[in-house]
Parts: sequence; structure tokens; C-alpha cells
Amino acid sequence: MEYTSPDLRAAQLAAFSRLLDVLDRLRAECPWDRKQTLQSLRHLTIEETYELSDAILRDDLQDIKKELGDVMLHLTFYAKIAHEQGAFDIADVLNAQCEKLIFRHPHIYGDVQAETEEEVKRNWEQLKLQEKGNTSVLGGVPVSLPALVKAMRIQEKARGAGFDWDKPEQVWEKVQEELEEFSAEFVQAEPADINQERAAAEFGDLLFSLINFARHAGIDPEEALERTNRKFIQRFQYLETEAAREGHSLKDLTLKQMDRYWEEAKRLSISSTNNTQPK
Repeated sequence: MEYTSPDLRAAQLAAFSRLLDVLDRLRAECPWDRKQTLQSLRHLTIEETYELSDAILRDDLQDIKKELGDVMLHLTFYAKIAHEQGAFDIADVLNAQCEKLIFRHPHIYGDVQAETEEEVKRNWEQLKLQEKGNTSVLGGVPVSLPALVKAMRIQEKARGAGFDWDKPEQVWEKVQEELEEFSAEFVQAEPADINQERAAAEFGDLLFSLINFARHAGIDPEEALERTNRKFIQRFQYLETEAAREGHSLKDLTLKQMDRYWEEAKRLSISSTNNTQPK
């Protein structure tokens, strides 16, 4: 990979400087921008991040560019507000990030040897412990992360400390074990004997083991689930549309009748996928 050319770097710096100038003026002259605080922007930033995630899942590069701009605006906005409060400014933010990256890449900026991705990750986690003064490898996992993403991060950090299965087959055996335990607690039990708290605990163990297997298989479980969500929405909306076109209301259809539309939607999606493949 080539380094950025001087001309391109100058254009990038000029564009970033322009953003800062625009934000300065908006903060001074626009009633809405002037009113914003760190707290008021928080939920908007989360929304923008999810919109960026959606664009990435669609592989829509033009939309990714747009959403990156929105996220970038929020990041500079936070720094602007902090500067007004005398805490820090965007230069402090960027310099701190540069120092952190240099510190966490001693195999690039120092004399540490790390030839593989796994070695880099292991060094990264150990350096984070030194940096933050955490006593636990898992101390850096944000409490507010969604549970599925949090499970993935917990497992990645544990792996960085050397606590992990050696082979995917071992993880799959654990999945089977957890499935049997959940089945014994919920599926095979008589309704009157089901303990919801224990069943929920076993279901949580099963999900955690499935996420662990996905990680070993190189699958991002959050992305995989979101793709399935989108597929379900597409097929269900086809069901709704076709039923209405034929004069039917969903509430009046049997499950068997609805399944006919569902299978049509599946065939159409498969056909559409095949038509996009190189010939």
C-alpha cells in the first residue's frame, strides 16, 4: 500500500479545515447549533452510527460517504463544545489518538516482533491494560453495548489473553451441549415444570456459545442476524403485497396460505441472487 501523496494530503487537510470553519460559524450564528450540548447530541450520534452501519451492510459507497460526513460532523461538534468549556479541542483529540496508535503498535514504531494478526491483537490487549490501569482484561468492554455485540467483544478480549478454544469443532461441541441443556430445561419439560428463570439462563448460555462459534467461523453474528432481519422483512412485505393484490387480508389467511406467498418470495430472492452472479 502506498502512502498518501502530498497533494492529496493537502486537499484532505484543507477539507477538514473547511469543516471546522463551517462548524465555527454555525455554532456562532445558528440557533439550533448554538443550543446543542454533549448530552443533546448523544442520541443523534447513535442514530447516525446506525445509519452508517446500514449503508455498509448495503455496500452503498455513496451513502457510506454521506453517513461518514454526518458522523465526522458529530465528532468535531463534540470537540468544539469541549473547547468552549475549556476541556480540550480537536487537536488534543487527534494528537491523543495518534499517541495511542503509536503506543499500541510497538511492532511498527518500536522493536517488538509481531508477525501475525493474533500476535498483534494479544499485544494490543496487554497494552490497553497498561494504558488504562485496568485490573481485568474485560474491564474495557463498554457496559452499554448491545448484548450480542458485548458477547462478541468479551470473547475477543478473552482470546487476547489466551483464554479460548483451540478448534471450531470444540466450540461446536459446546453449542450442542448448551442446546441439550436448554432442551432439557424448556423443550422437553412439562409446561407445569418449566422454570422460566432457569430456561432463560440456559438460553443465554446457548446464544453465547453460538456467538462464540460464529467468531471461530469468521462470521460477524451481529451482521449475520441483521442480514436475516432484512431478508425476513423483504419476504414478509412480499407476502403482504401479494395477498393484498389478490384481495386477501392477512388476518383472514391460514398459515398454509401465507406459506405459499412466503415460498414464492424465497424463490424470487434466490432467482434474483443468482442473476447477480458473474456468468
